[in-house]
Amino acid sequence: MSRPLIEARDVRVTFDIHRPSDLPWTPPAQLHAVNGVSFTLEPGQTLGIVGESGCGKSTLARALIRMLPASGQVIWQDGTDLLTLSPRQMLKYRSEIQMIFQDPLASLNPRMTVGDIIAEPLRTHRPGMSAKERKDKVRAVMERVGLLPNQINRYPHEFSGGQCQRIGIARALVVEPKLLICDEPVSALDVSIQAQVIGLLEELRRDLGLTIIFIAHDLSVVKHLSDEVMVLYLGRMMEKASSDELFAEPRHPYTQALLSAVPIPDPKIEKTKQVIPLEGDLPSPMAPPKGCVFRTRCPKAQAICETVPADHLTGGHHTACHFAGETVSA
Repeated sequence: MSRPLIEARDVRVTFDIHRPSDLPWTPPAQLHAVNGVSFTLEPGQTLGIVGESGCGKSTLARALIRMLPASGQVIWQDGTDLLTLSPRQMLKYRSEIQMIFQDPLASLNPRMTVGDIIAEPLRTHRPGMSAKERKDKVRAVMERVGLLPNQINRYPHEFSGGQCQRIGIARALVVEPKLLICDEPVSALDVSIQAQVIGLLEELRRDLGLTIIFIAHDLSVVKHLSDEVMVLYLGRMMEKASSDELFAEPRHPYTQALLSAVPIPDPKIEKTKQVIPLEGDLPSPMAPPKGCVFRTRCPKAQAICETVPADHLTGGHHTACHFAGETVSA
């Protein structure tokens, strides 16, 4: 049997928060941004990670590639735990794991031409390539993502948001990675441009055999792109299942509420659908509720939820709820 491309085991990211009013002998408060997340991703699969802003999606992504310190284990396909590597040792794996960021223009150096931006990873990870080989590679990958090769000497401000995101995708693909992490790559784009970028990612996954982690706060964005979907809330996994199963039969009250808020293109259906409201605001991650972290906003919460966190597994469908599968009424 082939090994998973990447396996996260009990990954945790904690920040020490120092307040100006703290006395010198007062220990800093701790913020648990990611709290015990585990998943396995097979080669060629796409994992969608969704949740509200502040739930730990981007923090988890950065922890996987060592942009943030984390505990637990992140096991690569060759059996290496990436979290134990030194920065020099990690350099070997950075060409195999590339990332696309949320704001396409802000992630590009405004003083560099598009050709230099896309070629930069090659200078780091393929130092033996000649200038001509780099330029040919850059032109080929630009064409692959729908950019004109004759735009190679232009600057980022001369491109639209969608084109800038294509530049970011080209920069990530130029070193031929195995894993592509997309951190809300379409949230800053118009709806029509979102569809184009998602279509491009689907095409690249199919043609290049890419493995993708796709992060979004909108469930509808990940529906057709993902093989599996993981729902996060306050740094914890609420639910994880195949995309088809999760959208057909969401079991966690939080997932059910998120899905009920997804707009439906048909006005007649949209007008009659039931939206499940979430009461209250997102709790502070510095003081999360005890027991189930969702219980303060959950319409199904009972006394057991205050003391005993749940984690049910049914045929590969993970649900962190004592009442998994019960339908929440609006």
